[in-house]
Amino acid sequence: MSTDEYDLIVLGGGPVGENVADRAVQGGLTAVIVESELVGGECSYWACMPSKALLRSAQVLRAARQVPGAAEAVTGTLDVPAVLARRNGFTSDWRDEGQVSWLDGAGIDLVRGHGRLSGEREVTVETPDGGTRVLRARHAIAVSTGSDAAMPDIPGLADAAPWTNREATSAQEVPASLIVIGGGVVGVELATAYAGFGTQVTVLARSGLLTTMEPLAGERVAEGLRELGVDLRLETGTLRVDRYDHGVTVTTTDGEQITAAEVLVATGRRPRSGDIGLDVVGLEPGRWIEVDETMRVPGVPWLYAVGDVNGRALLTHQGKYQARAAGDVIVARATDAAVDDAPWGRHVATADHHAVPQVVFSDPEVASVGPTADAARAAGHPVQVVDYDLGAVAGAKLRADGYRGHARLVIDTDREVILGATFVGPDVDDLLQAATIAVVGEVPISRLWHAVPAYPTVSEVWLRLLEAYGRQSA
Repeated sequence: MSTDEYDLIVLGGGPVGENVADRAVQGGLTAVIVESELVGGECSYWACMPSKALLRSAQVLRAARQVPGAAEAVTGTLDVPAVLARRNGFTSDWRDEGQVSWLDGAGIDLVRGHGRLSGEREVTVETPDGGTRVLRARHAIAVSTGSDAAMPDIPGLADAAPWTNREATSAQEVPASLIVIGGGVVGVELATAYAGFGTQVTVLARSGLLTTMEPLAGERVAEGLRELGVDLRLETGTLRVDRYDHGVTVTTTDGEQITAAEVLVATGRRPRSGDIGLDVVGLEPGRWIEVDETMRVPGVPWLYAVGDVNGRALLTHQGKYQARAAGDVIVARATDAAVDDAPWGRHVATADHHAVPQVVFSDPEVASVGPTADAARAAGHPVQVVDYDLGAVAGAKLRADGYRGHARLVIDTDREVILGATFVGPDVDDLLQAATIAVVGEVPISRLWHAVPAYPTVSEVWLRLLEAYGRQSA
């Protein structure tokens, strides 16, 4: 058994763990990452990158068919093997040599194996060769173990070998048919991807689609999925799942039995915290880890939980944002800087809840930031909703014939600032950062009038939204 000492130990080598360690090393500390799978984590190999690679080719093909001239030039169908090969390239064929090389260049050590908290500022690692290695931290341990797909307690489901996002994003062959259980972001995106491959997709959702977003988002995405040939069963639950030689049969709450080659479970996430020694510090294994605004665990001054595992905002970009804050704080506390007393905005993760940007890469896309109108009202804000037809903007008309889209702002009428924004339509992800800046910066409406959008771009919708607000407020 070998023992090593570092300033910081990070459990989990995904993008969040990498960023915590990198920030600490840049601040002059030593750091080691403990990883039991692939360095680069869920996002690199089974989530963000491969799923978007699976979506992109069909998206481009559909876009070309909406523009005269390009439409006539498109004479073939989607080359699915080429799409899968491109996806394989983005995941480096599920090999992490490139990520390990990055760690080496950044001055971050790597220990492969399963790590558990085993004492105060101590981690014991079970290494792949069956050995044990003890790591001790001079200053801090950061838990960045992420999350797994949640598996609902549906009779027969566990025995039916269901797909999760991992199997769906790493498949080397496309099934003829697929049942998707769940109407959230993962379910919607993967239903879009597989429908683009020609798979007969059925979506079962207990309520609507994308229910945490503005209702218009789910409604427009439902229309888009139906146009792709997806069989949408909304307000429909799953009673039972059975695997047979010919495929999988799902029995719904409507009493119907639906059979497909595969079934994909996309019903949310659970924290990957069940076997990392949380009981050593008095925390319950398998639960989200509560943290303060510096990502530190209350009552355990040397322990931090960063990214999905703390349950604050389960998005890669938000996890990396938290990681930068946590890394800076760990350095500051290790060097006796007054991080607890000084209002250093860059050291504190403040935007996790009120200004989270997110893109759903469906067809149409959905891009949103901040609360919905209903959520803003529930929080006590005086709200005015401003809507505009994106298809009426000159820049959108140039993008595609028959461009369909929608824009919505949620405005606090007392403070005259934007609380939230939602855009639905092709390529609306490019509109999101401007909205995020307006929301996070609480830019007054009076100043936004002077942020003149270039013509003819889709961003002209900002002018149209402000004009609409002005008319409503007159």
